[in-house]
Amino acid sequence: MAAEVAVAAHENFQRMQIDLQNQELDSPGGVATAQQYTQLLALHLLHNEICEAKFVWKRIPAQIKTSTPELTNVWAVGQKIWQRDFPGIYEAFNKEWSESLKPVMDALLAATRKRAFNLVAQAYDSINVDDLAAFVGMPSSEAAQAVQKEGWDADPQTRFITPRKPCAVVDPVLVSEQQLSVLTDYVSFLES
Repeated sequence: MAAEVAVAAHENFQRMQIDLQNQELDSPGGVATAQQYTQLLALHLLHNEICEAKFVWKRIPAQIKTSTPELTNVWAVGQKIWQRDFPGIYEAFNKEWSESLKPVMDALLAATRKRAFNLVAQAYDSINVDDLAAFVGMPSSEAAQAVQKEGWDADPQTRFITPRKPCAVVDPVLVSEQQLSVLTDYVSFLES
């Protein structure tokens, strides 16, 4: 049930992003409203499209940037994501968001934490709970509880966490006829 809700929310955010992009293109002079830019910027960050978010920021008129504090707050989160400053990301999130932006920013915070947990799982054999807490933007006790729900080992004596390594994604094996078909499709695309 929770997975179905997450998929529906993701699809809603995808549709919302496409609608905002179309609204920007249809706007007089190609300049959207501050609220549209704010939401579009946040949605690019949510979908981990950091370069696209940077391009949105560059094309926003200076007048809109200076007159919209919430827009600059979203970009502050984006800058910290770009710099991979995880403690700074969570600090930048610590703002009051408008009702229209709050669902996107909540989803972005959850996605950022999930990415941080995945990075820890891939990069560490063990990590101190305080370091993990800073990396995922949670108090140490909450971080320890969260990893136990993921099946990671947590030693309360040493305060070290042992992540469970993610399963490696294996590309499907293609038979030679399928490989030839895929190669033909690529070549046809390149020639057209």
